[in-house]
Amino acid sequence: MSDDPLIHDPAGGLPRLVRIMERLRDPQTGCPWDVEQTFDTIAPYSIEEAYEVADAIERRDWDDLKGELGDLLLQVVYHSQMAAEDGLFDMQDVIQAVSDKMVARHPHVFGDENREKSAEQQKADWETVKATERAGKAQTGVLDDVALSLPALLRALKLQKRAARVGFDWTEIDQVLAKLTEEAGELAEARETLNQEEIEAEYGDLLFVMVNLGRHLKLDPEAALRAANAKFVRRFRHIEAALATEGKTPDGATLDEMDALWNAAKAAE
Repeated sequence: MSDDPLIHDPAGGLPRLVRIMERLRDPQTGCPWDVEQTFDTIAPYSIEEAYEVADAIERRDWDDLKGELGDLLLQVVYHSQMAAEDGLFDMQDVIQAVSDKMVARHPHVFGDENREKSAEQQKADWETVKATERAGKAQTGVLDDVALSLPALLRALKLQKRAARVGFDWTEIDQVLAKLTEEAGELAEARETLNQEEIEAEYGDLLFVMVNLGRHLKLDPEAALRAANAKFVRRFRHIEAALATEGKTPDGATLDEMDALWNAAKAAE
């Protein structure tokens, strides 16, 4: 098996990658680490690779994106191989399922429906198709197929979008801002009267409304927070660099010194 020509064929494409994974998972001749892995142990890597794809896109590093997309594809092949070993499905089944889904969800492209639709009509049609799919899976609730494993910020956004499609949503941004003020007040009160678990619940409510506010402002909360993180890193590095010129480090400086340098970095931007 080690001299399998497909494994060493640069033009082997997806079949080559599938064969490589088969070899890595072979109990007798494969990689011991790969053989030991399960769906549960590989899932965190799958999530990590998806974030690294997003990071490469944000940095506009197209060479890096090529590699990160390959890493993400490897995760799909990995899970498919483990499923094949358990007799559940294989890579071909995965490809067929997503291909069938795309054709079914785009009758205006692959069927005989009119392609000239408004964006709102497209959304309505999409929700109708997905509702039919959920019914086929015994998922009758509007929120049933919003994955539990999504990062909390992204899941909050998806839950809110899904509820909004059936009319459960505020109609004005001012209503969201009022709710934000209300939740902030409840959190402030909770600090004085409630236990840690209840305070956490109030904090969660505030975060949930913040996600909703971003949605109503047509902002991506995840992208906004990533930008805020990058800004914080950039300004804190300015603090470190400025202190270094004086032979200091942040842990040897006062808060007032660092705050002044932060404001300087902010003004420079």
